[in-house]
Amino acid sequence: MQLFQSRRDFLTTLSAAGVASVLPARGSLGDEGPPETTTVRISKSPGICIAPQYVAEELLRAEGFTDVHYVETGGGVPHAQRIARGEIDFGMVFAPTLLISIDAGQSITIVAGVHPGCFELFAHEPVRTISDLKGKKVGIENPGGSEHLYVAIMAAHVGLDPHNDINWITSPSGKFMELFAEGKVDAALGFPPKAQELRARQIGHVILNSATDRPWSQYFCCLLAGNTDFIRQHPIATKRAVRAILKATDLCVAEPERVAQRLVKGGFTERYDYALQTLTELPYASWREFDPADAMRFYALRLHEVGMIKSSPNQLIAEGTDWRFLNELKRELKA
Repeated sequence: MQLFQSRRDFLTTLSAAGVASVLPARGSLGDEGPPETTTVRISKSPGICIAPQYVAEELLRAEGFTDVHYVETGGGVPHAQRIARGEIDFGMVFAPTLLISIDAGQSITIVAGVHPGCFELFAHEPVRTISDLKGKKVGIENPGGSEHLYVAIMAAHVGLDPHNDINWITSPSGKFMELFAEGKVDAALGFPPKAQELRARQIGHVILNSATDRPWSQYFCCLLAGNTDFIRQHPIATKRAVRAILKATDLCVAEPERVAQRLVKGGFTERYDYALQTLTELPYASWREFDPADAMRFYALRLHEVGMIKSSPNQLIAEGTDWRFLNELKRELKA
């Protein structure tokens, strides 16, 4: 299996249609002028569902960014918080996490939706439905983390009280999936590539797949967000960065095999097969169809129901979004 060796290989090996969709539009670049900054910092985290931002590097360079940095997340500091601090300029982050950050007044602005459907809820017998989680142990990394938020709002959606009906088992070291594999917890939420690994090892069974099960499959789970000050000070650079990441999202649809190779070669994941499975299962084309504001309303209502935020959906949308770039790019890219 031959991996990409260079930027030239990466772009020239695409199909003719693929090249047309990912290379910058000459007219729009000339109209915009150069980016106000040639440096952009993108988040790097273990999940591979956020593949578009990982394969966007050469597209970002084509947009005029000469310094593209991937910043490792972790170390006990939430991903969204690093964006708010200005340590990262852009990143794909789970919708509930972003809403909690915006509700707390952090300096984050959501600019686009990328894809729905990246999480799966696994359970051991006798748990067959979310309602069966009452009184059961659910493994999470930490309270307020993405696993906790998603399972809590799913539980509330079916009438459970996530504060009292579920026994949350925390594993700050991120080993909660191992606890599930060992049968020490009854359920756990898996993101790629962990979900693919559990299925391959036939550990537990899936009681909810957000790529196929409503209403979760109808809303973005991952949104593209940036530091508010960066976006305000660098509108041209912002549009160029968003364009590169959205074109990379199209690339995930058009060339999943090559994107999977790129993820392995770039050190973003180890298993090509799990990466390819993720890319072919997730509906990346939905960025053209779904409304990210709808996802914000949906998740904001769920978070409000469980007492995790105070702001209304409309407040969060007004204070924490800027859809100008997305709207322009949908027209430009003929979405």
